[in-house]
Amino acid sequence: SAVETASRVRDPDQQKRLMSIILDDVQRLDRLISDISAASRLDAELSRANTGVVDIGRMLGALAEIHGMSDSPAESAKGVRISVHLGGTGPLTVVGVEDRLVQVFRNLIANAISFSPPGGEVVVNASRHGDRVIVRVEDSGPGIPPGKEESIFERFYSERPQGEKFGTHSGLGLSISRQIVAAHGGEVRAENRLGPENQVLGARFIVTLRAA
Repeated sequence: SAVETASRVRDPDQQKRLMSIILDDVQRLDRLISDISAASRLDAELSRANTGVVDIGRMLGALAEIHGMSDSPAESAKGVRISVHLGGTGPLTVVGVEDRLVQVFRNLIANAISFSPPGGEVVVNASRHGDRVIVRVEDSGPGIPPGKEESIFERFYSERPQGEKFGTHSGLGLSISRQIVAAHGGEVRAENRLGPENQVLGARFIVTLRAA
C-alpha cells in the first residue's frame, strides 16, 4: 500500500513518511525470511558442522563485553546492564558447535534485554555440576504469562514487550535456540523468578548442556 501510494504522492514530507514505512517493512520481512531460512536448514547444518570444545564461561564474558560496546539505539536508550557470574566445580566447557551456541546465548540475552525495564540488569549465571554445565539468564521484566512456559518456544510466538515496534523480532529466536540446544543433547526451559510472597520478579531461562 505504501509503495503504491508513494508513486502518486508529490508532497516531500508525505513521501518521506511513506519511505520510512516501506523501509521498516522491508527490514521486518528480511528478518523474518532470514530466520525462517535459518530454522529450516539448521538440522542439516548441525549434522555437518565440526564440533569442538567450547568454553561457555569465556563465551558469556565476550557476549557481555560486546553488549557493553553496542551502539544499538534501542539498547543504549534502555541502559540495561549485563553481569556474568561463573561458579560450580570444574571447567565450564562443552562439546559443540561454537557459532550455534553463541547464537543461543545471544538470543537469550537479547530477549532478556528486550523485556527488562530501563536501567535494569540481566544476570547470567553459569556453573558446572558433575557432567552438566548449567546457564541461567535472568531479567527483571514482567515475567512469563501463566501457563505459557512452553508456548514461548513455539515458532512465531508473539508475546512481546509493551511498546516494542511491531516486527522487531520474528518470533523464531526461542524456537531456534531450543532446536540448537536439543541438537547438542541438552535442554532449555523457562520459568518465572518469584519473590518471598510469590510475586513475579522477572523471567529465568535455564540451559543445560553436557560438559566436556
